[in-house]
Amino acid sequence: MKKKIVLSVNAGSSSVKVSVYDVEFSQAPVQIAEAQISGLTSPPPTLKYVKDGKLVVKAKKVDDEIKDQRDAFTLLLETLIDDEDFPQIKSKEDVGIVCHRIVHGDDYTKPQLISNETYHHLENLNDLAPLHNANSLGIVQLCIRALPTANNVACFDSQFHSSIPEHIRTYPINRDIARSNHLRKYGFHGISYAFITRSAAKFLGKKPEKLNLIALHLGSGASACAIKAGKSWDTSMGLTPLAGLPGATRSGSVDPSLVFHYASDVGKLSPASTKELHISRAEEILNKESGWKALTGTTDFGKITSAAFSSDDSDHEVMKLAFDLFVDRICGFIGSYYVSLRGQVDALVFAGGIGEKSSQLRAAVVDQISCLGFEIDEEINNKKDIKNVVEEVGKKGGLDKPRVLVVQTDEQFEMARACAEDAEFW
Repeated sequence: MKKKIVLSVNAGSSSVKVSVYDVEFSQAPVQIAEAQISGLTSPPPTLKYVKDGKLVVKAKKVDDEIKDQRDAFTLLLETLIDDEDFPQIKSKEDVGIVCHRIVHGDDYTKPQLISNETYHHLENLNDLAPLHNANSLGIVQLCIRALPTANNVACFDSQFHSSIPEHIRTYPINRDIARSNHLRKYGFHGISYAFITRSAAKFLGKKPEKLNLIALHLGSGASACAIKAGKSWDTSMGLTPLAGLPGATRSGSVDPSLVFHYASDVGKLSPASTKELHISRAEEILNKESGWKALTGTTDFGKITSAAFSSDDSDHEVMKLAFDLFVDRICGFIGSYYVSLRGQVDALVFAGGIGEKSSQLRAAVVDQISCLGFEIDEEINNKKDIKNVVEEVGKKGGLDKPRVLVVQTDEQFEMARACAEDAEFW
């Protein structure tokens, strides 16, 4: 099979990223470019373009007409095609495969070639992942029209968690209603956890099927995952990404009755609802009006951390509260997963924007769980940059001492790798 150009598309709530790979069947993808538009929810949006590892465009303000994810993807595609010094994509026909990150994939256990049937099935799941699925499917629809010769592939954030045992994924509600409405724990950030599992196994010199991890994907959306024998055993997110750890605008797990005491209109549809997407005020409050934004006024965890560690800062008290709250919730899941894995844990892994960048958070978490045998190496942990895909920030000990790692997760690469290994997409 000849080489193909593969686009990995990741549409978030406020950004769209397209990574371009030169891919040979069953071989590791080679990244040749990346373009991203950020700031869709806080205009003006900006463009970043990297080619062959070199920065071509940095934080360039783009046209005010870029209103949503579809507009952003169209501009990113034009940026790649119009670049005369980028011969790999001279026209739309040069793109062979487009893989899309789809947050909620219901019962799909592997990436799917997108057909009309697949598309409509995913469309019915929009209400379960209101911040992401609708945005991603809008780009899928655009790609089907704009790139008619390319195969479109859906890679699901929930597919990694299809191995979660029934007694863990089941909610204690009427089973008939649960089955008919697909109500169970699904879990998310699975593309990231798949990358983390392979990368940590390679670093530790173990086969994935012999590896037990507690992994933390900590960013504006945050989750934890217990990985047993290389497969998901439990995870903090549930039916939707709302459950589990708090995030930039998400509450995380709270008493289910809280929202009814919070506001009187929670059962009504949000004004942000559309004909295709129905969001209640309750979902809007807990998904978009909670988390760090509600508690501190900012979604920037870097600012929260800085103020939390500066007693002179006017916002020190509330920022320290938010920081301590996050550490507490994270450690709660680590403790639970440590017991669930019966103490057989090879490593604790930090990933995601906060996990990779916040040495203070890593130190605070590891200090609180030191009773489980984890120990941070302060000198290594406080290094400014994590440069390698996997780096150790814990103190090394005997064979039984659990390790502490940081993994620079790469969902784009993981999607391209999955496409490279499946002959159906070629």
